[in-house]
Order: sequence, then structure tokens, then C-alpha cells
Amino acid sequence: KIGYRDIRCVESGGPEPGVGCAGRGVITSINFLEENGAYDDVDYVSYDVLGDVVCGGFA
Repeated sequence: KIGYRDIRCVESGGPEPGVGCAGRGVITSINFLEENGAYDDVDYVSYDVLGDVVCGGFA
């Protein structure tokens, strides 16, 4: 969604608790954005991801 001053914002979720690894949801989302050109003509990208990945996804 394009917002104030042409800022683009995307929110994604992960699997239900106890079903899978939240890190997998983040990776899937980033791959989807790359495949669909979300990073084309963008000067800056910022991520706000959960900090308690217990599956070893980001550590």
C-alpha cells in the first residue's frame, strides 16, 4: 500500500503458534516481494521483524 509521501508498507504474518517456524514466514514474504518487483525503484528498505525466533532462523 502506498501512503504518506509515497511510502510503501507491507505486513505479513507467519504460521499459527505451534505449527511452524516464524522465520520461514519472513523468508517466504521476502522472496514473494522480490519475485513481484517490490524492491524495484526503491531507495531504502526497512524491516521490523520479531526478535524471538526460536527456530534458529536469524540467530
